[in-house]
Amino acid sequence: MRIPLSWLREYAPVPADATAEDVMATLVKVGLEEEDVHRPTDELSGPIVVGQVLTREEETHSNGKTVNWCSVRVVPEGQKQTLTGKGIEEDGVQGIICGAHNFEVGDKVVVTLPGAVLPGNFQISARKTYGHKSAGMLASAKELGLGDDHNGIIVLSDLGLDPEIGTDALEVLGLYDEAAEVNVTPDRGYAFSLRGIAREYCHATGTDFDDFVLKLAERTPAANNSGLSVELTDDAPIHGKPGATRFVVRSVSGVNSAAPTPVWMASRLRLAGLRSISLPVDISNYVMLETGQPLHFYDADKLDGGLTVRRAQAGEKLTTLDEKERSLHVEDLLICDNSGPIGLAGVMGGASTECSTETSRVMIEAARFDEVSVARTSRRHKLSSDASKRFERGVDPQLQAAAAQRAVDLLVELGGGSADEGVTDVNNTVAAEPIELPAGYTAGRIGVDYSEEQIVSLLEAIGATVETGSEGFTVTAPSWRTDLANKEDLTEEVARLDGYDKIPSTLPVAPPGRGYTAEQVARRAALNALAAAGMTEVFAYPFVSEEDNNLWAAATEGEKLASVKLTNPISEAEGWLRRSLLPGLVGVLKRNLSRGFKNLAIYEQGHVFIPGKQLGSKEIPGLGVRPSDEVLADLNAGIPDQPRLIAGLFAGKEHEDMPGATARAYDWRDALDASRLVADSTGIDLGVAQGQHQAFHPGRTAALLASDGTVIGYAGELHPKLLKSLDLPERTCAFELNFTALLEDASGPVGAYGIYGYPATNQDVALIVDAAVPASEIADALAEGAGELLEDIRVFDDYRGTGIEEGKKSVAFALRFRANDRTLTAEEASESREAAVALAAERFGAVMRG
Repeated sequence: MRIPLSWLREYAPVPADATAEDVMATLVKVGLEEEDVHRPTDELSGPIVVGQVLTREEETHSNGKTVNWCSVRVVPEGQKQTLTGKGIEEDGVQGIICGAHNFEVGDKVVVTLPGAVLPGNFQISARKTYGHKSAGMLASAKELGLGDDHNGIIVLSDLGLDPEIGTDALEVLGLYDEAAEVNVTPDRGYAFSLRGIAREYCHATGTDFDDFVLKLAERTPAANNSGLSVELTDDAPIHGKPGATRFVVRSVSGVNSAAPTPVWMASRLRLAGLRSISLPVDISNYVMLETGQPLHFYDADKLDGGLTVRRAQAGEKLTTLDEKERSLHVEDLLICDNSGPIGLAGVMGGASTECSTETSRVMIEAARFDEVSVARTSRRHKLSSDASKRFERGVDPQLQAAAAQRAVDLLVELGGGSADEGVTDVNNTVAAEPIELPAGYTAGRIGVDYSEEQIVSLLEAIGATVETGSEGFTVTAPSWRTDLANKEDLTEEVARLDGYDKIPSTLPVAPPGRGYTAEQVARRAALNALAAAGMTEVFAYPFVSEEDNNLWAAATEGEKLASVKLTNPISEAEGWLRRSLLPGLVGVLKRNLSRGFKNLAIYEQGHVFIPGKQLGSKEIPGLGVRPSDEVLADLNAGIPDQPRLIAGLFAGKEHEDMPGATARAYDWRDALDASRLVADSTGIDLGVAQGQHQAFHPGRTAALLASDGTVIGYAGELHPKLLKSLDLPERTCAFELNFTALLEDASGPVGAYGIYGYPATNQDVALIVDAAVPASEIADALAEGAGELLEDIRVFDDYRGTGIEEGKKSVAFALRFRANDRTLTAEEASESREAAVALAAERFGAVMRG
């Protein structure tokens, strides 16, 4: 909301020397947020004055352009020239070339003289052009930054002005005013007006607010039978509330719609962020900004009969003021006459009844429409207007008659019209329900010991009616505060008006036994470990294609997985929620590769979405009422399972080449190590076995196993054909691990290894087995057979070649034995090793290699 200071001073005691920054600092005290400052003169400087055209000679030049060679007086005749600027004549008569043709000799215009600077740092100087020395420029509205009108220069008489020659044109046009811009939150619609801002300024400064709307209401005529007939109907109210509760109609005849908008009004509208269009439109906008009540003006002679407010019928269409034909929805609330729809209620009027410069009889509509209905219509048609923004936030239901009266007054004063006798006021407004505010509630919530007198005075200051009882207060909110609905709202108002700075800042003491959950601790440990290992965390969009879900989340080629389809996807090509993190990581990898980053190790953690038997619910419950347990159960049953996964990609080399250190290319071992690092950081043993996955290399893929043997992820090199199709580097590796399933494998707190004072004994064993037997299974058998004396086992060699039968392999293991109560003998270690070999021979036919 932009607030021109000259306008605000009419309704609030703003000091004459106060700046926009001062006003914003004051409004911040009552909870409004400062946004910006708008000063037209920030981009205008130097001599910009009122001039009078003395002569005008049309000249057509060789380029085919016709220009005017003019002499323009910029200093009153007989007065001394005091303007400064190189190129300003002593007699105050300037020679100026002008390409516009919308002026005549004798017209008073805006002249930018040499030395002036216009928006965009456009500097005016005397220069030779079209065979003449042109010392200045006759300015248009666009050149002064006042709007988009560049069809001609500003002719002051067209604006109803006749200032003295040489007068400061910026002052004549009201450009020395400034505006403070504040952010109005959705719950404070009353502040979307000068009336609301002035009230808040008075609250902040502790002064009384004299509500001009109440004075307007005092002289508003009562409804009579001479007014236009209006019928409010609503066969399909949204969330149980009718679309319109009040509708006021007034009319003014004999209006000169072609009359110029006064400069003071146009300049205020411009500072408030609206351009001047025509007198009727400008008056409508002016009253809206001033009071907060959106109005709509009809050309009364274009109306066919009375008005009806109703919901749209299937197949109806309406051409709105922006000249777009809109197909209407059955929830759209319409203003109709006998010809059909003539406006989208609360959003935008129709083109068929628009006011023009020929309009002489203006029909004024001031209505109160439902917030939800207007908001849905606005979003449905992607049509946001200044009116809809106010209706969406709630408009004072007692404001309509007063706002219509203000519009009538301005049309009579500025347009030369006369108010018609007829007044229509269909009022179905429901009185506000009283709110009970228990004694002590406010102090208990805010932590400030407010007295009874303070609470009463502060609530009465916002316009509420307060009755004091033995158990507290009964408060009736003012009509303009539609946001006040309960005791919490009233408590917030007391705290806001008394001053947030008076609320003590006391940090609560955290209760014992709280902190991160076990899952949060484990997740942070895993992510920190990956980052410490040199990987970079990234975040990708959770939206993928159905093909990507089937490729990355299904291990078997051709398998079709159920996925969650979005109703309104950003992209139809990626209209499903992910079942794997790898499609997003591939996109991040490709984007970085395209920008010259060749060596990458990235990872992501996040949820995936796996639909169950039921997806969604049969119906969405209505608003305002708590759903039943059955409905809630149905809603919960329709939510897809959302396990948390951790995944990573490796491409290129682990570091750049450098002297003394040849860079190693990433391979499948990096992906497997990253998976183990995630498990080790959380204190969980991760099983590894030979795996198969359609997106991974057939011989370089590890299946990651939980303790029960369930596959909870994969790690390895991606399939060469897939890498080629995705245009990714060769040997790109990846891992993906179901972190939720991994944590379910945790048995409890992680214990530290014991420190033993007795020496270890190391022995090696090499076993010949079938090539298809995984080394991890052999290691498990050796560990089981060796018993409790075995402290550690690891593979250090896998040989296949000369001396080994085809189809076989030799796998060598290093075994470390230790006892915690004595020094082991060589015989004890050997017995343990022989028991280990025996079990491996029994299970896999393993033979010791000679």
